[in-house]
Amino acid sequence: MAGPTLPRVRALRYVTPLREGGSLPAVMEADDCGTYVVKFRGAGQGVKVLVAEIVTTEIARTLGIPTPELAIVFLDDAMTKYERDEEVQDLLRASVGTNLGSDFLPGSFGYDGSTPPAADLAARIVWLDAYTLNVDRTWANPNLVVWHGRTHAIDHGASLWFHHAWARKAPQRAAFATRPFDATTHVLADVAAPVEDVGSALAARLTDDVLGGILDLVPDEWLEPTADLVDPAAVREEYLGHLTARRDAAPVWVRSLT
Repeated sequence: MAGPTLPRVRALRYVTPLREGGSLPAVMEADDCGTYVVKFRGAGQGVKVLVAEIVTTEIARTLGIPTPELAIVFLDDAMTKYERDEEVQDLLRASVGTNLGSDFLPGSFGYDGSTPPAADLAARIVWLDAYTLNVDRTWANPNLVVWHGRTHAIDHGASLWFHHAWARKAPQRAAFATRPFDATTHVLADVAAPVEDVGSALAARLTDDVLGGILDLVPDEWLEPTADLVDPAAVREEYLGHLTARRDAAPVWVRSLT
């Protein structure tokens, strides 16, 4: 029996680009009456960024970290014909098919430190970023928003760097598993509780079955095969191997957070 899947919606209207992002995400309306921040498969970083977004966002949710709900957003070819901006039109043409949307949080504002999260939540976010080796949560680019008084973690495309090397060489789990993480520049470093106090409990939540279920949420067409990983099942298995190895090595790399 098939497990849970991400909602699938069809884009109806391109509302506005979000030009602060290098990949030119956009706010779009969909046929479920929802509004989404959409990251496109045709952006320069490719579909691996979308894979990282799903995997790390759903891991965050498993760890009790607020984060916008995700959906697979289908973009029809007809929508590419109505945008006057040439850059946007080119991006839409390259993104016909499945893209990734995160629920648009109206009225949210970027994290500026004026409304810090509780120390326990801050520690969970630091642990998440250390686990997935996400270096993109600094004061230069916090990738946090505050919505209804709660801090939400967003934009995880820079995590899971290991998959960008798969086309060039065979995957090497050990290098990812034990790599230290420098938390000194993390945007929440000064407000987080000691990460070692929460790390064991967080790692225990990420069972093999939980991680496997998260990977099953990724569309097959985003799991690009290589000479060593010949089909989506093999790619998923390699992701799972990296994530479980990193989890099991937490007592090693967590020392770099103190």
